[in-house]
Amino acid sequence: MGKALAETYPAARRVFDEADEALGFPLSCLCFEGPEDQLKLTENTQPALLAVSTAAWAALQEHGWRPDYVAGHSLGEYSALVAAGSLPFAAALRLVRLRGQYMQQAVPPGVGAMAALLKLPEGKLDGLLRQAAQGEIVSPANWNSPDQVVIAGHAGAVGRAIELAKAAGARRAVALPVSAPFHCALMAPAQSRLRADLDAIEFRDLAIPLVNNYQAREILSGADAREGLYQQIPNPVLWSQSVRYLAAKGVTRFIEVGAGGVLTGLLRNIDPSLAGARFGEPADLEKL
Repeated sequence: MGKALAETYPAARRVFDEADEALGFPLSCLCFEGPEDQLKLTENTQPALLAVSTAAWAALQEHGWRPDYVAGHSLGEYSALVAAGSLPFAAALRLVRLRGQYMQQAVPPGVGAMAALLKLPEGKLDGLLRQAAQGEIVSPANWNSPDQVVIAGHAGAVGRAIELAKAAGARRAVALPVSAPFHCALMAPAQSRLRADLDAIEFRDLAIPLVNNYQAREILSGADAREGLYQQIPNPVLWSQSVRYLAAKGVTRFIEVGAGGVLTGLLRNIDPSLAGARFGEPADLEKL
């Protein structure tokens, strides 16, 4: 992950070098070579994905690209704030590593879970989650597209919600292989612990407007950027709403920067009239 970027673009290589120095261990080797079991630990996954997306962004900058807006899904909001000039890259790396540790420690293994519900009939979700809760927590975690909502909470409640969603006519309802139940009330301890770390860093005002996760609204101030990262931890990611907000502002072209192409796929489902492309490998540049 990211190896071809580092080998092709000097700007991307510098990003990985800075990441290794900022964290005090060779994150670049973990990205390029694994091992996968270490990369899957969320305290490593989060800085690794941030490094790859920032390296890809540095390569795009080197070729003269500049966005009118930025946005990022969950962890991606940190990458977006780095791109917008609000958050220094080294500080962002240290923050997301701590974020990953706090999230992992907030809920013991096996206690929490997440699931994706696809094409659940409209109007069914709220009642279904109330019925599934039975005194536990289960709530929307990611509003990804009109056809996909991710839920999170206690493992028992999420399991009951999966069965109820299938019975209610969802096309699919599947548990997700995650290490913690992100973006739900069970993450409150992680949110509390991250507060001091966020407050210790200077967030500059943004050079490029960002549409944030927890409100799906446009922000430009450093104070709003910091508050957005704090509030997104136990609150759902309003991704579908964010894309619709950008489309209403006249945005027609979206570039997914970093590893994978999940957001480009969601874009087609949110609004097929919007053009999506991705940049995570050198071969992608010609297509852009």
